[in-house]
Amino acid sequence: MKSLGWKTLVTTAAVASLSGLALTAVPSQAASPGAGARQVHTTASNSQQAHAALSPRQLAALPLTNRHLTAHETANLAVVLRDYHVAEGKSLDVNTFVNSFAKDGVFNDMVPGQAYRGKALGDVLPYMANLFPDVHRELKRITVSGDVISIELSIQGTFEGPLQSPAGTVKPNGARIDVPTADFWYLHNGKVEQFNCYVGYSTMYAQMGVNFDWASAVAKG
Repeated sequence: MKSLGWKTLVTTAAVASLSGLALTAVPSQAASPGAGARQVHTTASNSQQAHAALSPRQLAALPLTNRHLTAHETANLAVVLRDYHVAEGKSLDVNTFVNSFAKDGVFNDMVPGQAYRGKALGDVLPYMANLFPDVHRELKRITVSGDVISIELSIQGTFEGPLQSPAGTVKPNGARIDVPTADFWYLHNGKVEQFNCYVGYSTMYAQMGVNFDWASAVAKG
C-alpha cells in the first residue's frame, strides 16, 4: 500500500467543509519551547480558517485499512491529520497542536516513558524540529475505529541540530533518518485525550551515528 506524503495531502485536504468541522488557525506568535530548542512561529492570521475537508477522493488517497468510515470517524481522522501537518518542519504550529488536546489530554512518549500534559505539550514538537528542521512523518497505514486511530509511519529528516546526551553534546552531521514509528490516538468530542507514540529510538540514534556509545559520538565532534 502506497504511503502518502503531506505535501500532496494537506494541499488538498483543507479545501471544503466536513459536517460542520472547522479548524481555526491561530495568530502568529512565538512558541516557548524548552531550553536549547529553536523558536517556532505560527503563520496564520486571526481571520483565517482551515476547513478540514476529507472528500471521498481525498480519503481514497490515504493508506486506510478500512474505507467505510462514519462521519464521526472522518472528523476524528481530520483532527489527527491536522496534528501531523502542524508537526511538519515546514509548517510547525505548536499552538494548534497543543489546542487539539483535551484539558487533561496527555502525550505519552512510550519508549523512554515520558508523559507531557498541559503547557509541557508545547515542548514536544520543537524538540524534534530542533534536531531535524525538515522533520516529516510518512504515513504508511491508517486504521480508524470510532474514537481510536492507529497509524504506522516513519519519521524522516536530516540531523542538523545538536543532541544533548549523558556524555555531552553530539554535533549534527547531516545524516538522514527514516525511523519506524507507531502512533495510537484516543479522541473524545473532537479532542485528543491520549496520544501514545512508539518511536524506534535505537534505529534513529544508529542512523544519527550514535549507536548508544555516547562518549565515542561526542569525541567524533
